[in-house]
Amino acid sequence: MPSPATAPLLPLNDGTRLPAVGLGTYPMDDAEAERAVAEAIGLGYRLVDSAVNYRNETGTGRGVLNSGVPREEIVVTTKLPGRDHGYEQTLRSFEESRKRLGLEYVDLYLIHWPLPRVDAYADSWKAMVKLREDGLVRSIGVSNFTAEHIDRLERETGVLPSVNQVELHPLFPQEELRAQMAAKGVAVESWSPLGRGSDLLGSKEVAAVAEAHGVTPAQAVLRWHVQLGAVPVPKSGDPGRQRANLDIFGFELTEQEMAALGGLGRGRIGGDPQTHEEF
Repeated sequence: MPSPATAPLLPLNDGTRLPAVGLGTYPMDDAEAERAVAEAIGLGYRLVDSAVNYRNETGTGRGVLNSGVPREEIVVTTKLPGRDHGYEQTLRSFEESRKRLGLEYVDLYLIHWPLPRVDAYADSWKAMVKLREDGLVRSIGVSNFTAEHIDRLERETGVLPSVNQVELHPLFPQEELRAQMAAKGVAVESWSPLGRGSDLLGSKEVAAVAEAHGVTPAQAVLRWHVQLGAVPVPKSGDPGRQRANLDIFGFELTEQEMAALGGLGRGRIGGDPQTHEEF
């Protein structure tokens, strides 16, 4: 297993850095999150992903604080829920998240979904800019946003997100969005990086790549993300799988293997950002 120092840190557009792989916590409850987060940090993870709507911020924060690793070495992420869109609502929601987490600051704060029909995400973004200016948040970003949504944020505030966390896996490789984000200098994080609920890990294409490198199917897919420049945040409460999911920096896929995995696309598993509503 690589030491924590061997997991690359990717520079963000605001001067901070993001570990190249993280731990997802959905759908863990507080007790599971507390245990899994502490174990993962002990194994070398330095990026942890939570959200208000995961209902595990308390456990996530406890896992961070009980890990024995200095707080400043860990990037803690949480997300603003749809019910709290709006300027004042966002400031209030953040304070509630911070209290649940038990942390003085949050490293990465994301708007969970844009909710275009509600049309308040730009107001929330203005509040997030303030939170960053006040030092309560290190980096601000979004989740499930299209390039058009991000263009609006930039027009209204002059501030681009540092991160856009989106559904991304070989079944939904998001070529156009990834190119758009690269052009804007916005880092892409991958949720459901292993195609949760699909047959991705059992496919013959993934099996062939894994066999060629002597790794697991999950490791092959996570390596695909890393070589795309995306940051996968696979969820696992099992220390063995956590260790394997982090151990993806000792091999490299060929161009042909990258193309084979990227050619599996057939559509998204989760919601469409233009219409999906989650409060």
